[in-house]
Amino acid sequence: MIRFLFLCALLYLIIQLARFFHNIKRYSAPSSPPRLSGVMVKDEVCETYIPEEEAIKEKIDGKIYYFCSQECRRRFLKERKNRQLNQRSA
Repeated sequence: MIRFLFLCALLYLIIQLARFFHNIKRYSAPSSPPRLSGVMVKDEVCETYIPEEEAIKEKIDGKIYYFCSQECRRRFLKERKNRQLNQRSA
């Protein structure tokens, strides 16, 4: 009976060690950091420059607009819509 309990405890420890080492492998840092292109783009609203990879993109009429935040994107779209309404009413 004692041998059985000892074997169960040993098996439990082996399983826990296997899980531990598997998780270390899964959550370890990547071998190399992601490469950035180095291209900076200008936000259409606040006119700040941000890396193209981090920019929020909006394609309108075949042209891509870049934004630093969702707030700038919303402001741009709202102002664009207001301009179009003003042009139609004029």
